[in-house]
Amino acid sequence: VQLQASGGGLVQAGGSLKLSCAASGRTFRSYAMGWFRQAPGKEREFVAAIGPSNNYRYYADSVKGRFTISRDNAKNTGYLQMNSLKPEDTAVYYCAAEQTPDTIVVVRRGSDEYNFWGQGTLVTVSS
Repeated sequence: VQLQASGGGLVQAGGSLKLSCAASGRTFRSYAMGWFRQAPGKEREFVAAIGPSNNYRYYADSVKGRFTISRDNAKNTGYLQMNSLKPEDTAVYYCAAEQTPDTIVVVRRGSDEYNFWGQGTLVTVSS
């Protein structure tokens, strides 16, 4: 599967952005999806994950209650709704996917657990 992330931009603190991750291929519903971010000079970190059939959603503590991960398998697209943005949310955001059976819950929080990555989209939050 090939992924393309979009929707980044410049926003003031307290504002909102919605990122999209468009996937190619007809088997998107067979993939768990995750969002990661990497700030300048820092390691890539986990943000959120969602199961292949929306069977689970999981968030990093730093974004819990502010970000919402979702997906529309009919459109082969995943989303990350980001509200109440803070300057420390500034980073390049990446979507990732990995084949995962939806009969069990496998929460993939490590970047090494995903083999397919989008190109990243920059989110800048000004104070």
